[in-house]
Amino acid sequence: MVWGCTSDAGKSFLATALCRWFSNQGLKTAPFKAQNMSNNARVALGGEMGSAQWLQAKAARREPEVRFNPILLKPERDTASQVVVLGQVDQELSEMEWRRRSPLLWERARPALHALMADNDVVVIEGAGSPAEINLADVDYVNLETARESKARCLLISDIDRGGAFAHLFGTWSLLPADLQPHLGGFVLNKFRGDESLLEPGPRDLHARTGIPVLGTIPLVAHDLPDEDAVALDHFPSSDRNGERFRVGVVAWPRISNFDELRRMGSWPGVRLRLVRSPGQLDGLDLLILPGSKHVPDDLGWLRERGLDSAVQAFARAGKPVLGVCGGMQALAGRIDDPSGREGNDAGLGLLPFSTIHGTHKIVRKSEIAVPDLDGFWKPLTQHRLTGYEIRTGTVAGVDPNSIHASVQARGNVLGIYLHGVFEHAEILAALFGGDARSPDPLEKTFEDLSRLAGHHMDMKTISEWVDPNRRGGRGYRE
Repeated sequence: MVWGCTSDAGKSFLATALCRWFSNQGLKTAPFKAQNMSNNARVALGGEMGSAQWLQAKAARREPEVRFNPILLKPERDTASQVVVLGQVDQELSEMEWRRRSPLLWERARPALHALMADNDVVVIEGAGSPAEINLADVDYVNLETARESKARCLLISDIDRGGAFAHLFGTWSLLPADLQPHLGGFVLNKFRGDESLLEPGPRDLHARTGIPVLGTIPLVAHDLPDEDAVALDHFPSSDRNGERFRVGVVAWPRISNFDELRRMGSWPGVRLRLVRSPGQLDGLDLLILPGSKHVPDDLGWLRERGLDSAVQAFARAGKPVLGVCGGMQALAGRIDDPSGREGNDAGLGLLPFSTIHGTHKIVRKSEIAVPDLDGFWKPLTQHRLTGYEIRTGTVAGVDPNSIHASVQARGNVLGIYLHGVFEHAEILAALFGGDARSPDPLEKTFEDLSRLAGHHMDMKTISEWVDPNRRGGRGYRE
């Protein structure tokens, strides 16, 4: 199990690396996270699941399935989340007070954990946040109860780049429940820059105080693994400024969802992404993207508070291309109507000629559509096939839900699509921005790079003994 001292310490990163490393040893490996809180989700066997475990499944060479992430909380407001249980929305649990529902969620997640432990050689478990949040210890099934139930050996990872790493590790260890301290088998320092010898005597003193060794010091590396935590938005990737031809803005509204799908665009040659939170940040852009949103009316309100609504409208009316994906497509429409009262009614930006109607049924599916005739900037996409996935409740009002117009709406340089994941495909990026349409998916290379990183910078011999004591000293394992 991988615990972290903080959010964005590197739990998902390390768990993904371990999934590929163990898979490379010929072991049947599965990821697990009892509960994710994220608006980055993907379609998998059984419904929707968090993107981090979806990617870890790919790293482990497994078909993603909802047992890998049995509980997904999708924040809609600061004090409310949609609860997804084994891939499906549970409205009753969504409306329940969070402390009261935690034991009920653990009852749903625990059987998936045991099934995976029975079916696999290795289960790589990811914790959430920190296991030392003493104000949450009575309801923390993601870190604490999962560790107890699985009897997993645990690694604790800290982000040394933000400073205070030894204090984070020591403090987290000291605040762990007494029965779980023996589960902690090793510390990991992540995002290290410079000469590792300069860390001494830190690791040695930490070992003397806790009895826990430092089993890895991982350097700060660039990678193509999409980030799960929204905190990572402020480090959103972009290709080198040299040769920059397309400056792309991404509206970073508060309820942003599935922002991970834009990572490949951000690293595409000649493309540079910029987060947009104010009107002035639209200056000099060649393309503006309104990404997914978990709560479109709230995010439209945020646009208006900042004057971004009129700035986006002016950008589009100046003939510059605008893209809306899923919730972003709804924001570009004329109106949003919600008879159920769950999302709320609102006026959109009026840049696309349709209205959105919300129902109680959630669409969760993989999709493939042929692009209709498009104009202007989007014309190169005409007759391409778009493949991706849909996770939504809204639909285009008055349109056959099986028609192309239910998934794609366009007017001039303004395009709206309901499919996520379209811009992860090289042929689509090449059609719009140039480059090699046969460029391989960088994720597979990333998985192998992470596996080598773990083999080189982690004490995988010790960690291997936790998994299979018969291979003491790592005999039979490959770095």
